[in-house]
Amino acid sequence: MRKRLRVLLACFALSGLVQADALVNINSASRQQLESVKGIGPKKAQAIIEYRQKHGKFKSVDELDKVAGFGKKGVEQLRARLTVEDPAGVPPAPSAIHGCYSC
Repeated sequence: MRKRLRVLLACFALSGLVQADALVNINSASRQQLESVKGIGPKKAQAIIEYRQKHGKFKSVDELDKVAGFGKKGVEQLRARLTVEDPAGVPPAPSAIHGCYSC
């Protein structure tokens, strides 16, 4: 019984690590996904979505410094948590495709 409990606890602990390390794709993330990144609130998330709708996909995370509310220092702090590429086989969020602001 104790062994099963230890295995279960280890699984929960490791699942938290996997979630914490997941990168958020600024080209396909919904507003909520963007807001889940420390340092991106509702206004910045909305600004990212509006920028990508107007200018198309980001070519690199560095391009975020062109978005209102972001500077080079802020982009540098966020770099480790963001990406411009989707993991293989994972479709973009539906709200990212349709430009849903309430999602």
